[in-house]
Amino acid sequence: MRRTGLALRVERRSVLVCAALAVTVVALGIATLGSGSISFTPGQVLSALFDPDADSRARLVVVTWRLPRLLFAIICGAALAISGAIFQSLTKNPLGSPDVIGFASGSYAGASVVMLLLGTANYLAVATGSLIGGAATALLVYVLAYRHGLHPFRLIIVGIAVGAFLSSLTSMLLLSVNPQQAMLAATWGAGSLSGLGFGQLWVTMVVFAVLLVGSAAVVRPLIHLEMGDDTAVSLGVSAQRARLTATVVGVALTALVTAAVGPIAFVALAAPQIAQRLTRSSTTLRIVPASLTGAAVLVGADFVAQRIDLPVGVVTVSVGGAYLAWLLARQYAGSRR
Repeated sequence: MRRTGLALRVERRSVLVCAALAVTVVALGIATLGSGSISFTPGQVLSALFDPDADSRARLVVVTWRLPRLLFAIICGAALAISGAIFQSLTKNPLGSPDVIGFASGSYAGASVVMLLLGTANYLAVATGSLIGGAATALLVYVLAYRHGLHPFRLIIVGIAVGAFLSSLTSMLLLSVNPQQAMLAATWGAGSLSGLGFGQLWVTMVVFAVLLVGSAAVVRPLIHLEMGDDTAVSLGVSAQRARLTATVVGVALTALVTAAVGPIAFVALAAPQIAQRLTRSSTTLRIVPASLTGAAVLVGADFVAQRIDLPVGVVTVSVGGAYLAWLLARQYAGSRR
């Protein structure tokens, strides 16, 4: 598509895939809003959402109680997918997601310190602890992995080690407090979308919008870095600055989700890879397809979680564990050829 002074390349397959994913998210969302102990038909759901004169009971259940949970699932799924796409591009490895590298463990550890040692479950306090924990973990991994530059494989290995240490630290904290506190932290650590309202949603939406702009800004430098540092530098990209900026944005997206709903595993790992295969792209760093895939995955997982009365994090771990095993087996088979 060319206009005076501007040229835009649009891939037809990507547009069709994004449209299909958007329709999937909407369909799953309507099904989620209409199901539960009080069920509604799709027509009743749409009427409750868009008709101010609709039945007050339906509007209370659909808009006040269920809509915030759905919007949280969409935002958190998109944020995790974008974070995963950034780190997989940064490490040039499909296993380079923030939950595997250990940044999610850092956010969980920070939130656990607030809940268990400071003794408060205040939403803003827990969110602050999660953000600080994720940022501190990213800084520690970056410092330990930096040796005459930031090598992607070294970043993954150091991240896994730091994540394992922080998980052990969190477990030690859970065992050192009374059962009531431990149960509260463990329930939050399972990753749940329950009990969230519009009060928490507005803050999350604003922060996500800011980070979305930041993630769009790091796409082009990271694509250049995928071609090698020398090529990126010749195109005017500061390699280390671009990696540091991308790391900050990716960690902030993960910490945002952990602060809002707790750690949700494997969405960041799987969603960018699924989007890449659907669009047949050469890179996972396609923000729109990845974010829509993440939203669809998490909304679908939450729909299942509500049917079996489990936290959504349990569902994503179950499905994601099988996906991780398949991915590792596929990589191993590829290396043997």
